[in-house]
Amino acid sequence: MRRFEFTPRGICARKITFELEGDVIQDVKFMGGCPGNQSAIARLIKGKKAGEIADILEGNDCGGRGTSCADQLSKALKLGLEKIQADAAAGAEA
Repeated sequence: MRRFEFTPRGICARKITFELEGDVIQDVKFMGGCPGNQSAIARLIKGKKAGEIADILEGNDCGGRGTSCADQLSKALKLGLEKIQADAAAGAEA
């Protein structure tokens, strides 16, 4: 299991942490923002494939900000998956 930390931009939450087991979401936590909505997001996506969830959440807007907690989570998940793939490729080359 890999733990990731992401600093979002343009939203109320100050930090997003999440854990992936392979490409499956195991845990998501937001620091700051709307706890009820963020808790619901975390419950709904646990056990789901990170790439699929990232595609669904991408582009979600909050109050005309051009982004949202869900959109920023999408970005975080994509970066996490890219890191896992890069580490796997580096390991295969060694």
